[in-house]
Amino acid sequence: MAKHGGLEEPGREGRSVHTPVLPTEVLKGVVGSNPLALGGWVVDGTLGMGGHASLILQACPNLRLLGVDQDEQALALARARLAEFGDRVRLRKGHLAGLARLIRKERIGRPIGALFDLGVSSMQIDRPERGFSFIDDGPLDMRMDQTRERTAADIINEWDESDLADLFYYEGDETRSRKVAAAIVEARRRVPFQRTAALAQLIAGTLGQGGKIHPATKSFQALRRAVNEEGEELLGGLDAAEHWLADGGRLAVISFHSGEDREVKRFFKDGARADRWELLTKKPISADHTERRMNRRSRSARLRVAVRKRPELHTASSTVSRGTRGRR
Repeated sequence: MAKHGGLEEPGREGRSVHTPVLPTEVLKGVVGSNPLALGGWVVDGTLGMGGHASLILQACPNLRLLGVDQDEQALALARARLAEFGDRVRLRKGHLAGLARLIRKERIGRPIGALFDLGVSSMQIDRPERGFSFIDDGPLDMRMDQTRERTAADIINEWDESDLADLFYYEGDETRSRKVAAAIVEARRRVPFQRTAALAQLIAGTLGQGGKIHPATKSFQALRRAVNEEGEELLGGLDAAEHWLADGGRLAVISFHSGEDREVKRFFKDGARADRWELLTKKPISADHTERRMNRRSRSARLRVAVRKRPELHTASSTVSRGTRGRR
């Protein structure tokens, strides 16, 4: 599934809006250089419409895939897309934060690879009724999992001014966050916000129309991240991968938000220092010029890949070998 990190509203260019970003790089990152020899399970923790999952399954006929997503609409679309792979695929509704529990429940053992493609999907953006778009009017919702209780409208209408300003600054990189927050609080005294267009228009009127991106882009990104607790979800997914991946198993993470990329970088670096991970990407992989031109959603994509190391397994193996030789 093509992901969008929030720095541009997806265009209506007439091209397919569900093209997975960095397809070649992701495939190599998850399964390595010899996919035909691989067997076992791969986990796609952010399945979306199944674009990356389909690529992996086509390239690796011996692999099975557990696909997880919190969005039931996305799961339904992925189920149709991946039907040709039959029982090689299991699809489950779930969150990254609960991924460890789900892997244990599914009894798939230790996966040999995992993929997290973070951010909001094209499908979610392109359906105004989901409330993610600042171009097409819709309810101020933004829930990826529509069973969540808190919506974007709840945050906009209930949080105090300082909390809103902090949210826009830290989760959206909006440097004029205090100005945006003050305008929202003033406006909601008259009429609570219920629609995306009204909020986008207020922000645009407050900040002006200059720059390469829509003035509401960063504030909408911050709102979406808060509604879906994306920071907490990412940490839960990273911990699950560290706990469950097989020795030599690969984790590939695509991020679109600078804060997410920093979190992934820090996680892998800390793990490498503790000899739990081997870094395959010291710097994140970005889309080349051709992909950026053909798929604008790839422009802010950053891919990091690392290999899980389990020194305790090698230590145990060495101990067994020494004990066996001693008994001989």
